[in-house]
Amino acid sequence: MIAKMNVLYYAAAATTAIAGILHLVLAPNILGFNVNTGIFFIVAGIAQLFWVVPMIRRWGRPWYLIGIGGTIVLIILFAITRMPDNPITGRAGPIMPMAIAIEVFQAAFIGLSIAIIIYESRRKRISGKTAAETA
Repeated sequence: MIAKMNVLYYAAAATTAIAGILHLVLAPNILGFNVNTGIFFIVAGIAQLFWVVPMIRRWGRPWYLIGIGGTIVLIILFAITRMPDNPITGRAGPIMPMAIAIEVFQAAFIGLSIAIIIYESRRKRISGKTAAETA
């Protein structure tokens, strides 16, 4: 059972790492014509790569929630920048296959992180009951 639960942590780390790498792969192409967006992709990619550490090292619920929140912000920014006449760019951006892949990995990260939070809260509840029953 423990080995199966380890898979959740590694899968969450892998999904955010892949999304971060894909952001970093896109950055050089974007830097050529929009420096601000290119820098944003670099920062987002580095942040997502950093988030591998809290997931593998199991830093705890606050870190998982911050990761979920940051990833939700990235997804919202993607959605907003694809709308016509949006407040950020003023025009709808293209929806490329790489962007879809990034969004899928980000959504997977959110789902896996939520599963980790649920798993850890249930584990604490069960171990708390066991300790109280034996006392």
